[in-house]
Amino acid sequence: MFPSFKETIRIGGLELNFLLDGDDTEGTMVQFEMIVPPNAKVPAPHFHVEVDEIAYMLEGTLMQTIGSEIREMHSGDKCFIKRGVVHGFSNPYDQPARVLCTLSPASIGPAYFREIAAVINAGGPPDMQKVLAIMKNYGLEPVKPA
Repeated sequence: MFPSFKETIRIGGLELNFLLDGDDTEGTMVQFEMIVPPNAKVPAPHFHVEVDEIAYMLEGTLMQTIGSEIREMHSGDKCFIKRGVVHGFSNPYDQPARVLCTLSPASIGPAYFREIAAVINAGGPPDMQKVLAIMKNYGLEPVKPA
């Protein structure tokens, strides 16, 4: 049986299927399945000011960067990303990847991803100043690659 998703949000090639949001968890966490196609545009390396993240690979392979560590994540692998730690991911492989993401507390939830999707999916090059403003509003800090 497939899970029923509360909401699906598409940001460029990324697909986020929400299982739980802050309304379900009294603001304590958000959980979603993220599908990352091969070579999809992904968020810039960033850190969360007040949110911890857990990623659990369901299918496929991702390159995950956490701090200075870069590793391949395969089905069944998991990682914990503590607030304040710079992280990012990519899918340079031939197959889509599916990852279960849990964020706690729920301050980075569907509302954040809807706002980002509206800018990214508007057509043409995205207005990066708007993207950066939305990120900062939700406690995400982009970091320039070294």
